[in-house]
Amino acid sequence: IINMAKTITVLSLLAAALGNFYSVDAAAAALVDSATKINFDDKLGDLSLFGVGVRKKGPIKVYSVGMYSGEDAKESIASTPKSDALSTLSKSITASNETSFVLKMNFKVGAEKMAAAIAESVNPRASNKAQVETLKKLILDGVAAKGAATPGTTLQFDCSDEGVKVSVDGNEIGVAPGLKEAFCEVYLDDKCVSPALRNSCVENCCN
Repeated sequence: IINMAKTITVLSLLAAALGNFYSVDAAAAALVDSATKINFDDKLGDLSLFGVGVRKKGPIKVYSVGMYSGEDAKESIASTPKSDALSTLSKSITASNETSFVLKMNFKVGAEKMAAAIAESVNPRASNKAQVETLKKLILDGVAAKGAATPGTTLQFDCSDEGVKVSVDGNEIGVAPGLKEAFCEVYLDDKCVSPALRNSCVENCCN
């Protein structure tokens, strides 16, 4: 009986130690935007977190953004020298089957202003302006339903060959056809709205 009790105790301690190990490992894979202290999970469905960054308007930290994509894109970036990483990042993400951008609000923005700001960023990068108007209306409808994009509000943009699916606080609003490449470029090209996100992706994905 004594030996059995000792065995159970040892097994319990081992299980606890393993549990702590895995919880620390999982936590290490998640990222926190240093500018806003907003946390992003390491996974979004089957997609992995590449990096996080802040979107600023002057001194105002409007929102934090996390980018999620497939392992194939991450492997492509990982094998690239850091000097070429930004170019490879953009090409790999636009070529990926699915990439999601999760925006977590840090500052209150009205529905019309939020929709207009994102549409204005996409517009010069898109050839089909009607598709941009569709995206703008989806954002407006989704945010207006709750009054405004208040701190804690989450906007999610799932970019695929089908288009850009818009969700607000987990509620799917609709899909703007096309725009996958244009939307990705808002956060990944040389005139991106969040340089911090691009830098974070390179730091986290390059070996």
